[in-house]
Amino acid sequence: MPPNLVAATVRQGLFTRIIGRRLLYYPDLSSTMDEAGKLGEGDAEEGAVVVAETQTAGRGRQGRNWVSQPGNLLVSVLFRPTLEALPFISIIGGVAAARAVRKVTGLEPQIKWPNDLLIQGRKVAGILAESAIAGDTVWYAVLGVGMNVSLNTDQTEEIASFATSVNAAAGKVVPREDLLRQFLMDLDALYLALGQEQSPIEEWQGLLSTTGQRLEATWGNESFIGVAEGTDPMGNLLLRQDDGSLLTLTAGDVTLGAN
Repeated sequence: MPPNLVAATVRQGLFTRIIGRRLLYYPDLSSTMDEAGKLGEGDAEEGAVVVAETQTAGRGRQGRNWVSQPGNLLVSVLFRPTLEALPFISIIGGVAAARAVRKVTGLEPQIKWPNDLLIQGRKVAGILAESAIAGDTVWYAVLGVGMNVSLNTDQTEEIASFATSVNAAAGKVVPREDLLRQFLMDLDALYLALGQEQSPIEEWQGLLSTTGQRLEATWGNESFIGVAEGTDPMGNLLLRQDDGSLLTLTAGDVTLGAN
């Protein structure tokens, strides 16, 4: 295997049962999500991992572009979950990313609903889940994680106001292979537990920075203002609006400090 991020991760000891059965590394891709999706459309075993150094058409939630530069983490993982487990794929991705950052750096990340990873209130990673369903059967699901490790966010205008990197937050160079290996191992443990009907929701709720905050939630062309009371057992946001009504939001974006 050529010297690359995946090779370094495996060489230093990747111990998993499902995640990482197959590890693919690309110097450049259009999108790790798309590449993992192609594996899903075929007969690839679940747990396949696609890693890219850079990508030309990376995307975040709601079709946004994801800034891609060398030296960061761009990872997508193929799952073949049950319909019952599907809603938790994005959630275990967020928990695994938070665990990995905490274990490797000692920092205490939080999650901004639904699944942006924050360090000191600034975005360090985004988590995206996409799936293909036929009837009541999940064909496959892909979990994508983009993590700023060495990215100089101050030099990237579109994210300078709200993003940071792991290195900047830690005040030192953090080995990417350590973050990747720990993320895959925690993701594997969480997915195995999910298969044994152990929900990750309590740990995920404990990481949420939005609970108890006044915020504005947007979805499409609609916006709602209120106080986040937490989430339901499926991870949907519970927003107490100013008229006293409780709104359940299954998806969207939130902005803290709404008037």
